[in-house]
Amino acid sequence: MKTRAVILAGGEGSRLGVLTAKRTKPAVMFAGKYRIIDFTLSNCVNSGITDVMLIAQYRPHSLIEHIGAGSPWDLNRDFTGGVRIYTPYRTRQYADWFTGTADAIQQNFAFIKRGKPDLILILSGDHIYSMDYEALITFHLDHHADLTMATIQVNTEEAHRFGIVGVNPDYRVTSFVEKPQDPPSTLANMGVYVFSREVLDRVLWEDHLRVNSSHDFGKDIIPHMVSGQDRVFAFPYSGYWVDVGTVSSYWQAHMDLLKSPPPMDLHDRDWVIHTRTEERPPVWISSGADVQDSMITDGCIIEAGARVIRSILSPGVVIHAGAVVEESVLLTDVEVNEGAHVQRSILDKRVHVGKNSLIGGDTADQNPQISMVGKNAILPDQIIIRPGASVGADVTPEDFDHLEIESGEFVQTRRLPNEI
Repeated sequence: MKTRAVILAGGEGSRLGVLTAKRTKPAVMFAGKYRIIDFTLSNCVNSGITDVMLIAQYRPHSLIEHIGAGSPWDLNRDFTGGVRIYTPYRTRQYADWFTGTADAIQQNFAFIKRGKPDLILILSGDHIYSMDYEALITFHLDHHADLTMATIQVNTEEAHRFGIVGVNPDYRVTSFVEKPQDPPSTLANMGVYVFSREVLDRVLWEDHLRVNSSHDFGKDIIPHMVSGQDRVFAFPYSGYWVDVGTVSSYWQAHMDLLKSPPPMDLHDRDWVIHTRTEERPPVWISSGADVQDSMITDGCIIEAGARVIRSILSPGVVIHAGAVVEESVLLTDVEVNEGAHVQRSILDKRVHVGKNSLIGGDTADQNPQISMVGKNAILPDQIIIRPGASVGADVTPEDFDHLEIESGEFVQTRRLPNEI
């Protein structure tokens, strides 16, 4: 049985704020050394699936550079699969962006069906989880399903963000509603689907011809299959899974990794999360530095008198003497200068925090507002950025009218794009 995985990796991810100003959501860094896409790619190769397609759209450059020929995932192969990346393209008859997840598959179906795979495994490239897809495929075959979707129980307050599934005792799907305001249950669609090639071809074409369709799996394809004669089943998944589509969920997923024990074990040698890494020197922690319950990645320097508490530091981060970083996520090559205090904040790559600054706060709040600073931003000395405030990419000290940025306020660069 030949399976081809198709990963939808084109999300704009606007709810992630400054993190997706210059990259697609699957290319956003996660857990210090990884990118979000690494988890889905690693699930594929760990499940024995080495024939992988990625469909990208919004700002794909970082994603393409990261994946390359696929060697970190052992996907740099030609005759036995490998990884290929597809983006929207222009033809004489058709030229448009993908209008929905089903449209993205439909526009690339000539490539997807090449080589006649028996099963098509459709995945989202912006979720954090570990799943053996072979168990899902076995479930699909055993139930003679036309479509099998992976499902998970979510919190009641989160259910409105997902497609909600109703099932009978045999796990056959009896109802499906996409992102309801008043969810009838908490069984959520994970955006992981198995189709036979023939069934997928049929339902995509039917949807393509359907007037007023938004050409989306959750909004159109699945509801029509459930209400029709197709055999749709829900595969019950009980492991850790999170859609890091919002600032709060992205921050919370990092804090989850710092729990003891963590709900997702990145140290599991039987399920390695692969990634592309650059050469960096070992971590340097000076005598007198205080580091507690944190993940520190290669190339970081923590000087004497600095404190890092329940935080995740990506490669090359420098924390100078007297600076404090608490419950924060710092991406590659961030520099926090003397006397600065960073609390419950997310700082993108190459952010420079000036001396004696205060970024974020409210460490005792159980539902914190997260402060964010965009890529390459340079913050002046003694700046105060309140919880829930944001600073855009490429900002310099000249872009600040005052040194206290209130919650909900957004500071962006005044320079033209050709000046950056």
